[in-house]
Amino acid sequence: MDPVIIVGAGPVGLTLALALARQEVPSVVLDEGPGKDEQRLARTVVLREDTTALLERLTGMPLGGAGTHWAGWRSMRRKQVMREITFDDTEPAPLHIAQHVLTGALRQALAGERLVRIAVDNRLDSLEQEPSGVTAHTRGPHGTWWRGSHLVGCDGPRSTVRKLLDIRFPGRTAVERHAVAALRTELPWPDQALLHRVPPWRTSGPSAAEVTGRPLPDGVWRLDWLLPPGKDLVTPELLLARIRETLAGWTEGPTPPYELLDTGVHTVHHRLARRWRVGRVFLAGDAAHLLGALGTQGLDEGLRDADNLAWKLALAWHHGPHEALLDSYQAERRAVVAARLRAADQALPLVRGGAGLRAVVPGSARGHDVLLTDGHLGHGALGAPGAYADSPLAPQYIEAEVPVDTPPGAPIADVLVTAEDGASVRLRDRLGRGSLLVVLVAPGTGVWERKHWVTAGIMPRLAAAVTALPHPAELLVAETYPGAAAHTVLLVRPDGHLVTALSGVRPADLYAAAEATVGGPTKTEATAGSR
Repeated sequence: MDPVIIVGAGPVGLTLALALARQEVPSVVLDEGPGKDEQRLARTVVLREDTTALLERLTGMPLGGAGTHWAGWRSMRRKQVMREITFDDTEPAPLHIAQHVLTGALRQALAGERLVRIAVDNRLDSLEQEPSGVTAHTRGPHGTWWRGSHLVGCDGPRSTVRKLLDIRFPGRTAVERHAVAALRTELPWPDQALLHRVPPWRTSGPSAAEVTGRPLPDGVWRLDWLLPPGKDLVTPELLLARIRETLAGWTEGPTPPYELLDTGVHTVHHRLARRWRVGRVFLAGDAAHLLGALGTQGLDEGLRDADNLAWKLALAWHHGPHEALLDSYQAERRAVVAARLRAADQALPLVRGGAGLRAVVPGSARGHDVLLTDGHLGHGALGAPGAYADSPLAPQYIEAEVPVDTPPGAPIADVLVTAEDGASVRLRDRLGRGSLLVVLVAPGTGVWERKHWVTAGIMPRLAAAVTALPHPAELLVAETYPGAAAHTVLLVRPDGHLVTALSGVRPADLYAAAEATVGGPTKTEATAGSR
């Protein structure tokens, strides 16, 4: 069967190629460039815990050495510290990494991957599709015709794939602008990120209402200054003045020594493609959405696009087309990103509204700082991973369903589990293989060897139920799971979102939930069938 064609060799496209390869699906990545990435320390990304875990699982390498897991977070307003957070096991640290370093790690992981071909100097200029597949033509030194089972446009904000499909990309331009500088220096808060609102210094022309400092490895920092509305140019003189006054203000003395490494202007756009699927062609990452205000990162959501789409494409590639399953990609991911954009658009006028609102609503300034911090750190409506509560893949009503701390459709908690071979692993380590996960919560099993409990109690019945499911599934056992009682059975999707939690072993309910998860009967179909 033909490979999946991936247009674009950025982090999203390369991640999708790796995710497909882990599920034995070949792909060809069309890279319009020479296969090398420009080194820009002013172009970095902040990854949440779940997307960092996804990349480390796919690449097989820890990314902490390539980036920085922040030691803490500090939020300030004028001269007052509003909030301080120390990251630990209960509050995992985001990962801050230069984008070219991340892309390099993905390329390194793909270098020995037999199922992935990266075709450099190939710029897409046309595509055709029919019921049996997709044909793409590229131009450039190595331009030619390519044949694929499906095609995914991961080719950025100016996506050629999106334009060839004539998909509208409405939204707002220049929602925010930031002047950016990457520099090497020493600050009073080693490895601690900082959000400083309304800093007390005002000597560089129009005042910077907000500045963010994010550490990178080797004493490097990325500093972002929120620019006033308008299109005024950021001159080198203005940027240098802001660097000096910011460093002097933070160290409370003369400007400390620093080495300026890179600069830029980061413009935040908010856009959302009308459609993410047309037949056998899909959009992902910046080709499908643009967001980035209030600390949210477009790449973070783009990686979740790849994770969501990979297992669905793999199932269709191996077992034939399943329209309901493939349609669910747009339904799930577009709804989550649309909610994130709405939340940001509603919050921005409040957060950036100036002193008028603060004079009317006591304590609103502190509330805004909390809102901004949550966005930066991956919490709340502005930053937390989205849940697929209204997914078309959600099973119909199940009487045996019980509540746990993870709502149906939300990402699972990463607990220790025992695998079928007796190994003790993290639950997230078993994701991304194309299989469903069935997790039995069984307190006390950890003190016994697996051979003593695998044939005892409800395990034989559960193992038989798992074997009979309509899609391959792996049976795991956990000592505990947040909010789950003993003998709770969790069904988890290949991308780590909870399908349902059942009270005990209910083979019929487990089967129905698994069938719905891979595109079988859904709430809508069940309702229609009962009329």
